[in-house]
Amino acid sequence: MKTVLSTKKLSLAQKELLLNTSLGFVEYDAISIIPLQFESPLEIENAIVTSQNGANQILGSETTISKWFCVGSKTESLLKENGQNVVKIAKNSSELGEFISKNHKNDVFYYFCGEQRRDELPTLLKIKKISFFEIKTYKTEPNLKKFDQKWDGILFFSPSGVQSYLSENSIGESVAFCIGETTANEARKHTKKTIVSNSTLVESVIAKAVNHFRATP
Repeated sequence: MKTVLSTKKLSLAQKELLLNTSLGFVEYDAISIIPLQFESPLEIENAIVTSQNGANQILGSETTISKWFCVGSKTESLLKENGQNVVKIAKNSSELGEFISKNHKNDVFYYFCGEQRRDELPTLLKIKKISFFEIKTYKTEPNLKKFDQKWDGILFFSPSGVQSYLSENSIGESVAFCIGETTANEARKHTKKTIVSNSTLVESVIAKAVNHFRATP
């Protein structure tokens, strides 16, 4: 039996996508999300979030947001489930930055992010001279764990997840299934066997693994 490792604990519905196949799987959280103390205005017109983690921290605060600009359908779903007004959803940070610079160049934004956020979006906003304030609301910490088992595939969901796993393990001959190009670029530093999901959904990563091993029994 082929076995895959998920570097993120899966929901029941996500697990069923694997349980209904001939694949075995093991799961663990390669990183932990740690909330940070932060201050922000009580009323904000335009907010940017690029992950569910960033959105969750604001939704749990007293801050009221009029318009949200976000990355990823999961983040959009989370915001809408909480009655929020999502103006724009983008596939990645660069696409979101380009949209804002073309359509909202005179507006002021608050960018809620993690301590280890990537540079693409804030760099683009600065180049385009978009007014924004960056507020760090959480940090990620690695959960270091060594595995003796070898995997046929490993599911990665963030660059920091790749780094955490590789702190104690190697990818070796495993196929790295990655949730987008940013995560894939981190994995490519360590392996040529990298497959990228069609979307930034956990389910898409799982589907890639299932389809790959069905085609290569």
